[in-house]
Amino acid sequence: MQMPQTLRIHNGTKVKSTFSAEEYANRHARLRAHLAAENIDAAIFTSYHNINYYSDFLYCSFGRPYALVVTQDAIVSISANIDGGQPWRRTVGTDNIVYTDWQRDNYFVAIHQALPRARRIGIEFDHLNLQNRDKLVARYPDAELVDVAAPCMRMRMIKSAEEHVMIRHGARIADIGGAAVVEALRDQAPEYEVALHATQAMVRAIADTFEDVELMDTWTWFQSGINTDGAHNPVTTRRVSVGDILSLNCFPMIAGYYTALERTLFLGHCSDAHLRMWQANVEVHEAGLELIRPGARCSDIAKELNEIFLRHNLLQYRTFGYGHSFGTLSHYYGREAGLELREDIDTVLEPGMVVSMEPMIMLPEGLPGAGGYREHDILIVNESGAENITRFPYGPEHNIIRK
Repeated sequence: MQMPQTLRIHNGTKVKSTFSAEEYANRHARLRAHLAAENIDAAIFTSYHNINYYSDFLYCSFGRPYALVVTQDAIVSISANIDGGQPWRRTVGTDNIVYTDWQRDNYFVAIHQALPRARRIGIEFDHLNLQNRDKLVARYPDAELVDVAAPCMRMRMIKSAEEHVMIRHGARIADIGGAAVVEALRDQAPEYEVALHATQAMVRAIADTFEDVELMDTWTWFQSGINTDGAHNPVTTRRVSVGDILSLNCFPMIAGYYTALERTLFLGHCSDAHLRMWQANVEVHEAGLELIRPGARCSDIAKELNEIFLRHNLLQYRTFGYGHSFGTLSHYYGREAGLELREDIDTVLEPGMVVSMEPMIMLPEGLPGAGGYREHDILIVNESGAENITRFPYGPEHNIIRK
């Protein structure tokens, strides 16, 4: 029996999309206008974030490639047979083509079915690996491959009103996760137990808020003691002790959209040395909140905040940029790298952008006040300034947790 290279699996009915039909139409129109202006016949997206942004489908790779083919007339998702009809149910677009495992490189067969010919093809230079790029060239030997990753990133930086609503829900749900961390926190509580309690609270809040949503990837990093030295350190079995420095990090994921809450906490009491470090980081955080406004340049914000750390002789302990954009991103995909509050980013803030303010310093073990300090708020840039949509309190007045 000759097994097929591709399939159509229209199983069930289409689900309610995350955003309105008008929202996706606007995204497609902006993309197609760029393709037309650059004489690009089609875009072949391969990244989680762009496939999700343009089709509402968030794939689960497990070592298999996925794609979204966009022309002036069609939008076709390419998915693996292991996913059944879920990609078709989720895709906002013209079609979904499923490739099978029965022959090697059926993925490219499916792409070629969606795009039989093209002279100029837009791809994501920052995502498509060399092996698959070579295979794509073999399928389209006469086509020129051009980068669409950077212009699409710039399009995604300005969030729509519907995206703002989504991000507001995410910020609110992150605050629920933060409250759950405090609720579960106690002497000798393992990090993972505190984190589990917060994650469950956020998942339930997402389910209560959205009628038909895929529940995946929401997580909590709750770090204590030495584990606070890295912003992305995983949860461990370490048990919390009175006097420990703690990092609360809650990340609700809603249909591919990331939001975050991050706070420094102490259990029981905070030493004088730790208090000095914490207050300095809070000073930078509050100054940064005031600097986020339309017309501000990312690099200028970073340089101004550096001066505060320098006055405290703490600049050498700063660990990363002061903030970043939000949208379709996660701990394993995405990132609008052109909108980060760093010295090497000259992007000017505009109304509609959404950015965090999140200074962090880390003093190594053995120094007075050792540990990692981080506060994180989400701000929506508007015409006159910025609105802080994070409500969870920060600083020593609120987050020395006494139980």
